[in-house]
Amino acid sequence: MTHPPNGGAVPSGPPGQAPAAPVQAPAVPAQAPRQPAPTMPTVPPQTAGTPGAPVAPPGAPRRTAWSEGVDRLRAAATTEPGKLRIIGAVLALLVVAFGAVTTWQMTERSAAADDVLHRSQPLSADAAAIYRSLADANTAASSGFLAGGQEPAAIRARYERDIERASEKLATAASNAGADSSSATAVGKLNRLLPEYTGLIERARANNRQGLPLGGAYLRYANDTMQTQMLPAAEKLYKAENERLGDDYGNAKPYPWFAIALGVLALAALGWAQHRNYRRTNRVFNHGLLAATAAATVVLLWLVVGHTFARSGLDDSYDNGVRSLNVLNDARISSLKARGNENLTLVSRGAETTEVGGRSEDKFDVAYRAQMKQLGGADSGLLGRAADLADDSAGGNPVAEAAKNVGVWKDRHQVARSSDDSGDYQGALDKVIGSKDDEPTGECFDNVDAALDRALAHEQREFQQAAKDGRGAMSGLAVGAAVLAVLAAAGAVLGIGRRLSEYR
Repeated sequence: MTHPPNGGAVPSGPPGQAPAAPVQAPAVPAQAPRQPAPTMPTVPPQTAGTPGAPVAPPGAPRRTAWSEGVDRLRAAATTEPGKLRIIGAVLALLVVAFGAVTTWQMTERSAAADDVLHRSQPLSADAAAIYRSLADANTAASSGFLAGGQEPAAIRARYERDIERASEKLATAASNAGADSSSATAVGKLNRLLPEYTGLIERARANNRQGLPLGGAYLRYANDTMQTQMLPAAEKLYKAENERLGDDYGNAKPYPWFAIALGVLALAALGWAQHRNYRRTNRVFNHGLLAATAAATVVLLWLVVGHTFARSGLDDSYDNGVRSLNVLNDARISSLKARGNENLTLVSRGAETTEVGGRSEDKFDVAYRAQMKQLGGADSGLLGRAADLADDSAGGNPVAEAAKNVGVWKDRHQVARSSDDSGDYQGALDKVIGSKDDEPTGECFDNVDAALDRALAHEQREFQQAAKDGRGAMSGLAVGAAVLAVLAAAGAVLGIGRRLSEYR
């Protein structure tokens, strides 16, 4: 092998072949240009949401937190724990609403029943007492006038007692009447007229003691003030207070249907929840739901039974108390008016007349007959109605006694009128205000008034007892319903919570 001049070895080949081309050393390649570092792909911004939630494509409107919350709740509601939570919330809401409405409605009815017992009925009785006191004072004034210049001390004391009682009752009525009510108007009118009336009576007495005929004119003017202005105002006050009493009865007696409906709905929901629980778990009882059902049942039964007893008591207080009191008050007022007109018949001596059936008759005697007809007897008029309304002998016997004395009164009055018509004025006077030996009509009037007073006292006690029973049936119901409703709601929540714990 030959070596070339450059010292490299020349390979030899087989004979006869041209030598191979010399082998060149591999050239060192030039350094490749530096490539830039790879960059991370751009990731679109993620919206808040649950892990793994699909990402909205670019350009889509961004979802609000509210819509995502709704979706989350909708998804949760499809699971059994979610359904149980919803059921628990609805049960608690129904039971609490039942208790709240029961408390609200029964608080209103209990307050109205309390007003019947302690406010409106006593005010109605005071209004009737004002009317009776004024009418009786007018009767006493005329009786004292007929007795002569020196009127009996007992009659004078009776008149002053009536005026004092009327003034006290007017002060009570004024403190309880609304500023713009019809009661306030009537009370204001009576307070203005009462001093005028008493002034006229004192003038009549002063002239009568001197034997002056002017005294009779003053007395008739005082009577006209009483009959045409004061007694109508007192009657207006009496009617206004009776209307207030009727309104309180109307607020106390209606059944609380809204609360009852909510109670039935709550019990139905609790029953459905327990039935659902039994079908899914095969367990008969859930202690929490069972306690809630028991509490709601107690409230509903207490509500229905308690209000039924309360309504019964209030009905009894009205039917056997208020109605009888109204009739007896009217009867007593009629007897007072009749007595006053009987006295004024003798005071006027025919000075004032009216046309009846084409003939002239004494004005006061006509009014007397009208009041006695209205008063009636044992089977007619106001006394007949009072006898029908009396539900026991304690209330019926005084009415029967009053009716008996009314009959005697009519007979004696007829004798007195016969004496007066025949010119025997003194005989007629003795038959009206004379001594007991003369069998005067005044004795009959006193007996009638006393009997009706006893009947009124009995019926007032009957009313108070029945009204107390009615109000007592509502006692504690409002507070008890609220407490039991809270316990029932807690039981429902605990019962559902017990089921939820099984999924943890």
